[in-house]
Amino acid sequence: MKIKISLVLFLWGLIMANVAYGQDPPPPPPPGHGTGGNVPGGGAPVGNGVVLLIAMAAAYGGKKVWDFRNNDTNA
Repeated sequence: MKIKISLVLFLWGLIMANVAYGQDPPPPPPPGHGTGGNVPGGGAPVGNGVVLLIAMAAAYGGKKVWDFRNNDTNA
């Protein structure tokens, strides 16, 4: 039974790979594209997202430390 499932998943993966690569290429960029210079990342504002990610990671780490210190293993 395991072999049948593995074979079906493998064949499904091959079929999906062909579907993904069988698409048309994207259209060319509009005229005037890159006249201001090509900015890495497309000029997307990521400053606020990075601050939010760091703040959430610090809060999660603080909670883990708090839980570790308050863990009563002797009871």
